[in-house]
Amino acid sequence: MKASRGREVMYVTEHEFELPMGYLDSDGTLHRHGVMRLATAADEILPMKDPRVRALPTYLIVILLSRVVIRIGTITDINPGVIEGLFSQDLTHLQELYNHINGLSARRIEITCPHCSIEFLAEAPPPGESTATPWTGSTRRSPDSDSSSIGPTPN
Repeated sequence: MKASRGREVMYVTEHEFELPMGYLDSDGTLHRHGVMRLATAADEILPMKDPRVRALPTYLIVILLSRVVIRIGTITDINPGVIEGLFSQDLTHLQELYNHINGLSARRIEITCPHCSIEFLAEAPPPGESTATPWTGSTRRSPDSDSSSIGPTPN
């Protein structure tokens, strides 16, 4: 996501969004339009130290979004309480936007069926990932992996 202006390269770091439902503030005002910025390494790392995330790992998205959402409507003090007050549909929308703008979403590619020639979109997993061999966090081989192999599965 970069835009070129002459010889200078300008990166787009802020993205506007519209919430499907909207955030309802304490005065009853509905806020739907907002802005999210790209995440930094600190945005990804520092929430892991938060005691709320350590106690409940699913709380991570609340902390992440409270760090990267700059504005929702006229509200500029975005804190975990504001994110907690979102409707579930809006939370999901922001989580998907976060994944998309930070390059964490699966890529969509156009595929043509070799048999019937029908074209359709399919999601390609990020490089290095496979649903058949999910990431376990370990790059070490088992000490007996070679001795336990019996070769390919027979047909």
